[in-house]
Amino acid sequence: MEMLFCPLYSGSSGNALYVQYGETRVLIDAGKSGRTITDALAFIGVDPKSLSAILITHEHTDHIAGAGILARKLNVPLFATPGTWLAMEGKIGKIPEHCKCFIDAGSDFYIGSLGVSSFHIPHDAAEPVGYRLWGGNCSVATATDLGHMSKNVLGAIGGADLVLLESNHDPVMLRANEHYSQALKRRILGPHGHLSNEACAEAAVALADTGVRNLILGHLSGENNTPKLALETTETRVEIEGIRLGKDLCIDIAYRDRVGGLYRIEH
Repeated sequence: MEMLFCPLYSGSSGNALYVQYGETRVLIDAGKSGRTITDALAFIGVDPKSLSAILITHEHTDHIAGAGILARKLNVPLFATPGTWLAMEGKIGKIPEHCKCFIDAGSDFYIGSLGVSSFHIPHDAAEPVGYRLWGGNCSVATATDLGHMSKNVLGAIGGADLVLLESNHDPVMLRANEHYSQALKRRILGPHGHLSNEACAEAAVALADTGVRNLILGHLSGENNTPKLALETTETRVEIEGIRLGKDLCIDIAYRDRVGGLYRIEH
């Protein structure tokens, strides 16, 4: 049975990722409006009412903007760590008690036919996590909002069939951005901020060594990056290491402003 993955939206202006295995259908984050997300699901042929769950990584608005309305409208459970629940509950409105699901960071659990592994991520949020989802012998992992690629994260996502990895910004563009305060620049560049194109490229080499063959670059900044620059940075770096693009490693882009590709994984 195949596993499906689609980055509905991925970027600093909102994140929502779709994963399906059998009849189990989940979102990782809901950082766009409820209407935008349900329209995106319909665009790829998924009835929003068929969602099994929403997994929340952390409480920042670009990951939870539509979580409350979707939980209430679709009667779908939200999964998050206790720290994330505490930090986001005032932002997403009242949630029915039966829709509140608490998970421990680093825990493994099932949602229908999907196995879920959560793992700590280095980000400036209350209790943030990333996720790796398993269906049969297939797995996909998402790792964004990383100040750096830690050994813990690399171990958690290594060997997955497909990884969506943050390639947030170009440091030169960020430092030259007159719209950003120095404090914001320091936050983004810090060890609990966001992964740069260069750091993403280094992580891509490490992931290829673990057997990852499909990499999607995500969570791109709208002001401090471009899809072309992000892609070129990682492609150039992996080629220097002798990794053959399209054979050893396939690299694609997830978009901020439109629905991304629909990826099918099977063994």
